[in-house]
Amino acid sequence: MKYPILRWLAAGCLVLLGSAASAQPGTAEPAVPASPAASVAAAAIPLPDSSETNAQRAKTQPYNNAPFWRAVRESGQQAGTSNLPGAEKGVLIQPFVQYPGSRFTTAGEAWREVRNRWIIPYGGALLLIVVVAIGLFFVTKGPIEVHAPQTGRKIERFTYFERAAHWSNAVAFVALAVSGVVMAFGKFFLLPVLGGTLFGGLAYALKNLHNFAGPVFAVSLVIVFFTFLRDNLPRREDLLWLRKAGGLITGAHVPSHRFNAGEKLVFWGGVFALGIVVVGSGLMLDKLIPGLAYLRGDMQIAHMIHSVATVLMMAMFLGHIYLGTVGMKGAYGAMRDGQVDAAWAREHHELWYDDIQSGKIPAQRTAPPAGSRDAAVPS
Repeated sequence: MKYPILRWLAAGCLVLLGSAASAQPGTAEPAVPASPAASVAAAAIPLPDSSETNAQRAKTQPYNNAPFWRAVRESGQQAGTSNLPGAEKGVLIQPFVQYPGSRFTTAGEAWREVRNRWIIPYGGALLLIVVVAIGLFFVTKGPIEVHAPQTGRKIERFTYFERAAHWSNAVAFVALAVSGVVMAFGKFFLLPVLGGTLFGGLAYALKNLHNFAGPVFAVSLVIVFFTFLRDNLPRREDLLWLRKAGGLITGAHVPSHRFNAGEKLVFWGGVFALGIVVVGSGLMLDKLIPGLAYLRGDMQIAHMIHSVATVLMMAMFLGHIYLGTVGMKGAYGAMRDGQVDAAWAREHHELWYDDIQSGKIPAQRTAPPAGSRDAAVPS
């Protein structure tokens, strides 16, 4: 009778040792929070190993769904049954694709790799470089000033409609830029300061703001494009401005029309080219383009395109914002009030000023100084 008792004692010791080993750090499989999709589909996808090991793991690691997701991979099942509407609602994991030279086997893993290892670090570095470059330029050069004395005579630079279109687009752009930066880079500089709960609520609120501000930005961008299209058409004089970089480095005066070549580059490169890419990919991410299936792979591609285009747009518009605010004296007042002094117009946009003097631009675009009856702007 003593031999069966010894065998029972040895078996009990082995069970205890196995339980202790499975509970040690580094020996257990990582715990993954339970998801509703996993709970619903668990009964439909059988686990490949239903032995006592899985039963023991279920007791010691009740929230570990790694065996379930491994079973989904190994089952080869592409889609299950779901009552939810829409494409791919029954697909728990994207189809397996072996990318050359990559350790990932799904499109989702490849998208995460591109986002976390390429778009986020290099996009953030580009924005930081632009900000630092603008700061150094401001410290070394200071704001661009008007050398001639003020005349007191005002010229209308922007109409009320032009300013309304510009500010509507600018407000929407700032809302999108701030919310996008927080969602993309906030975990690096805001999460350690605010903590997980507060940062999560802020990111969720900004995500909804981003989704609603996107269509406003799209509509206002179209209005801005057609409003300023005529004055942004290329002119022969733009080549001279580009060769001399607008005199930003040397300080030399370079004549230009209503918009110089630098502003035209921002218009055609940022508003037109990048605007089409940003708005198109953003509307797809918001699911506002009719007739599309919105598959996961398509949304991942749209996200990567949208991220790259928005980073480039922000980098380009940062220079425009700098020159339109603190970088050039009188520029902000022009967009705020719609008028500039005649000396400012003659120094920064001499060809445009000459067109006013010659009558090519209607006389109602000029305004006399306060208390004067003379509506003409003297040369």
